[in-house]
Amino acid sequence: MKSARGSITGGVASCVILLLLGLPARAQTPKQDDSYLKTVELCNSVEHASLEARIDGCTAFINAHHGATKALAIAYNNRGNAYAETGDYDRAIHDFDQSIGLNPAYTKPFNNRGVAYLRKGEYDLAIKAFDEAIKLDPNYVDAYFNRAAAHLRKSEYDHATRDYDEVLRRQPNLEAVWNARCWARAMTGALQAALEDCDKAIQLAANSAAAYDSRGLIHLKMGQWGAAVDDYGSALRLAPNMASAFYGRGLARLKQGDKAGGDTDLSAAEAIQARIGEDFARYGLR
Repeated sequence: MKSARGSITGGVASCVILLLLGLPARAQTPKQDDSYLKTVELCNSVEHASLEARIDGCTAFINAHHGATKALAIAYNNRGNAYAETGDYDRAIHDFDQSIGLNPAYTKPFNNRGVAYLRKGEYDLAIKAFDEAIKLDPNYVDAYFNRAAAHLRKSEYDHATRDYDEVLRRQPNLEAVWNARCWARAMTGALQAALEDCDKAIQLAANSAAAYDSRGLIHLKMGQWGAAVDDYGSALRLAPNMASAFYGRGLARLKQGDKAGGDTDLSAAEAIQARIGEDFARYGLR
């Protein structure tokens, strides 16, 4: 599982066997066999092939028309993943569509198509794709997590919270999801529940700067300025260039009457923001 950018799922481990099922039955020379196997390996990103090599390998496999239908569906999905990683989301979506057309019971391209739409900013289409993945596999954790991310982008915090509930019901030890639900709950005003989620995230991963940053936001919204300063300080010790932590600590310090410290932190946050474009809209307190 990845960040809120979305988690793309491939078929690297299991796909090698399925792709090999498409190996032609007719006799081939050893050289031809080696070339075919190399194509399969590249398409499956064996030994961490480059994105260009993965795309070329999958394309060669698809164009050879040697694969069984399920194997071709995997090849299209794998190539779609590679295109998505290059940022070519339209080609990725086209490949995921092809994969789904070949094998409508194959869940991964539904999820991956949703991620591509999510990264394009087409959130309704992303949610629809994740809905389809979950309909096929109600225990598809990545699809719930990714759908939550799409709901967050639409400010649908209750929907996001429910999706995080589903993830945690199946995998209760995912720190990133406790942290994400903490933030989503904070946006709905359920601050005590959000605080409990952040506490759980930190319990699971005491070195998570993001969890301390989120808990700092909760304390800030609760008017607990000292606790907020402490949490943001912990986040910055773990991630010294976290703009949101500087920003939140700056706000908390200003509330404490520490104008010099607050202004210094806000200036640091704005300098980092100028470099990386971080969004502070979630605070809404300045």
